[in-house]
Amino acid sequence: MSGAVLRRVPIGMLLALSTLAAAIGLLGFALTPVWPLMNALGFLAGLGGGAVDAGLNAYGARHFSPQILNWLHAFFGLGTTIGPLLVSGVLGSGLVWQVSYAIVASAQLALAATFFLTRSRLEEVPEIGHDVEEGLTAAPVSETQCKPVVWFGMLVFFFYSGIEVTAAQWSYTLLTLGRGFSETNAGLVVGLFWGSLTIGRIGFGFMANRVPLLKTLRICILMAALGALLLWLAPHPALGVLGLMMIGFQIAAAGLGICSNVAVVRALSTFHEKAGRWRC
Repeated sequence: MSGAVLRRVPIGMLLALSTLAAAIGLLGFALTPVWPLMNALGFLAGLGGGAVDAGLNAYGARHFSPQILNWLHAFFGLGTTIGPLLVSGVLGSGLVWQVSYAIVASAQLALAATFFLTRSRLEEVPEIGHDVEEGLTAAPVSETQCKPVVWFGMLVFFFYSGIEVTAAQWSYTLLTLGRGFSETNAGLVVGLFWGSLTIGRIGFGFMANRVPLLKTLRICILMAALGALLLWLAPHPALGVLGLMMIGFQIAAAGLGICSNVAVVRALSTFHEKAGRWRC
């Protein structure tokens, strides 16, 4: 869906509207007392967040170097680290959870205004390289989707994203309901998970072009599995927390390793923007 929208809407306007949609959804979370409306607002927030994610990745892959793209992903981790810490601070202060959503929604509104005011500047940034565009001809979307490499790439990111989000979301429930952590302490641990992910992305951003890619990916995947085992067994609460942080650090490096090959990134970017219109 984002590819079709990007062909018709300038990237600056897309980011502004998508961030506005996410802000409205978050603000609705803070205000609505009705569960069905909460679900609808969640869909709106997810739609806006997904469009921002796809739009920024496609734009970054075509206009930024792999190192800058790695930094872009690192700042995603920074934001996800601040979120649980913010909620923990709000709850620890005796305030209702809705306050945290109102704060984040306000930040999103400011970001939407920034994207809108700077929308023309995004169009002025030159693209880097055109090697992916050469030799492309039109093709229907059905033919594009028949390519195994497309489905394999989507499958890899499906599992990667699932592991990342599940580890963060499920760990809070595990710690509060299964291991006796307070809500504030569990939120802090989730913040540490995202913090370790951020550190992993920053660290691998410096090393991406200096280490063998496939060997690094194998090591990171094995270490993430070891962290999951440590979180599961948790012979001591501190070791369980350490296991969770190992998962965050290692999957961050693995994720950036998958994205660090510039040819793959640009090819996936072209697929997002021109899906159904080209063949290799």
